[in-house]
Amino acid sequence: MAHSVSPAHLDATAAADEPSVGTLVQSAMADVSTLVRAEIELAKAEIGRSAKKAGISVGLFGAAGVLAAFAGIYLFVTIAEALTALGLPRWVSYGIVTVLLLVLAGVAALIGRRMLKKIEKPERTLETLSDLPQVLHREAPGERRRAVPEVSNGQVKRAGTASYTL
Repeated sequence: MAHSVSPAHLDATAAADEPSVGTLVQSAMADVSTLVRAEIELAKAEIGRSAKKAGISVGLFGAAGVLAAFAGIYLFVTIAEALTALGLPRWVSYGIVTVLLLVLAGVAALIGRRMLKKIEKPERTLETLSDLPQVLHREAPGERRRAVPEVSNGQVKRAGTASYTL
């Protein structure tokens, strides 16, 4: 008589060869964790290179600004000496250049002040920051002390406040 294998024995060996659901989930979580860590390392490497290039660029712009400032000093000395060559006393020539520089500084300050006044406040950020203490306060399960924002058609609507577009 031929050797026969019972169906129960086949199911047991097949089940032993296949991993359990728990093992599969654990393996998938490990793979996702490894993938996330690798993506973070890649981002760090890319940002590091970009930050280094940006730092060097900012340094070069700073050096250019300092050199331009020194060149400006010599330019104004040259203008004052040119006025002296036209027959004005040296102190008058340098006084004219000084007044010119003060006028230019005043104009730049006024333009800067006007531009500063045009800067808009981050209204939505200020609103969400004012809500932060309420958000951080732990509420009992099922209780809610503040209204939840409703979003419809790209508009955020909150009780008691104006709506704004996202």
